[in-house]
Amino acid sequence: MAMLWKFMRVAKYSKTALLPKVKVRGIPTHLRHSSSKSVPSEFAASAPCSNTVELLDKAYAQDDYSNVTEKILSKVGKNLHNKKHHPLWLIKEQIKDHFYKQYVGRHGNPLFSVYDSLSPVVTVQQNFDSLLIPQNHASRSKEDNYYLNRRHMLRAHTSAHQWDLIHSGLDAFLAVGDVYRRDTIDNTHYPVFHQMEGVRLFSCHELFSNIKDGEGLQLFEQGHRTAHKQECHTMEAVRLVEFNLKQVLTKLMTHIFGDGLQVRWVDCYFPFTHPSFEMEINFQGEWMEVLGCGVMEQQLVNSAGARDKIGWAFGLGLERLAMILYDIPDIRLFWSEDERFLKQFVVPHIWQKIKFQPLSKYPPLINDISFWLPSETYSKNDFYELARTIGGDLIEKIVLVDEFTHPKTKKVSHCYRIIYRHPEKTLTQDEVHRIHQAIEESAVRELGVEGRF
Repeated sequence: MAMLWKFMRVAKYSKTALLPKVKVRGIPTHLRHSSSKSVPSEFAASAPCSNTVELLDKAYAQDDYSNVTEKILSKVGKNLHNKKHHPLWLIKEQIKDHFYKQYVGRHGNPLFSVYDSLSPVVTVQQNFDSLLIPQNHASRSKEDNYYLNRRHMLRAHTSAHQWDLIHSGLDAFLAVGDVYRRDTIDNTHYPVFHQMEGVRLFSCHELFSNIKDGEGLQLFEQGHRTAHKQECHTMEAVRLVEFNLKQVLTKLMTHIFGDGLQVRWVDCYFPFTHPSFEMEINFQGEWMEVLGCGVMEQQLVNSAGARDKIGWAFGLGLERLAMILYDIPDIRLFWSEDERFLKQFVVPHIWQKIKFQPLSKYPPLINDISFWLPSETYSKNDFYELARTIGGDLIEKIVLVDEFTHPKTKKVSHCYRIIYRHPEKTLTQDEVHRIHQAIEESAVRELGVEGRF
């Protein structure tokens, strides 16, 4: 599901995980984070030789929309959710196991099929248009997404595959994969994370067969759109779909986190689900959002070829569930290759209880950076992306600590606090100084800010 989860949104299918084959050539000048001579060489961008990106054995011509960086492209094909004994794999397998056993078809086969190797490179049409997201919707912004060019992008949500999978004839499926979003930097946000999409469609018979006197009930009507249903759905159909959806997800969360789990639902709005809800669970006394869901827009279902059916969809973030279940404090750890982290999840069966034992807590190093903003449009996400490109996973968090407007010139100044901490070793101030200097110089050069260093 798109735009779910603040921590956390097919024409061609692959049955095996693709190995990363990434080559970036000729990132346009206005997008490069190249370095001047005063910046250490290890932070310098490679020299361009053409204007294409080669990714997963395909070449994509770059244009004015291209904004994906080499660091992000290097994550494509890692498929952490398919690596055996990885915590994201464990969560995925637990959810699969629950759905396989809980929902069985007439012939004893699992009702839900699972797709976990779909390519993360999708078209803009798949990622937005097929989901009825308006052309002027904020979620399409370059500030929030990674575009290869105007037609292709790294998917921002697993919902990008909804239309194709329904169009192929599927009524119940789970789609799992890595998704990419430009976002803030802290211990719960990362530009690459993993989602699981769930979709279930019902015919009139399937929805009303167990309802007393349900023979006369219908899925559709010509009515009015309200806060509680779409104009084409009957209230009876919407209520039953909503009840089924909430029941399915409550059972899932209870199965993962145990009996006694408190669940509450919060009304929200997503363009391609209506009505829509977010699920929050109470874990150790704190309410946390874990997923978003809703009744699918009938226009989407109809356009995919399932005109006589009504359905629901949900989207959940695997990192969020794993961080809660295993008590993992920092999202960067999911990308760690440190055996002290990985060995903790090598267990004999997927349901074994695991409590993550923290690695040594290395001290943070904190540096501030201040600059005057340019007169042109400035985006905090552009600065976060620049800092992430240079500092990588050494940056634990960036916080805007001060915003000042000069009373005479009306120029605006931002001060950001950058917290550096390596999850596996102690950083030296000299290491951090070199990175911080590279960020300062690149911010001036690439973003057009005026430094107050």
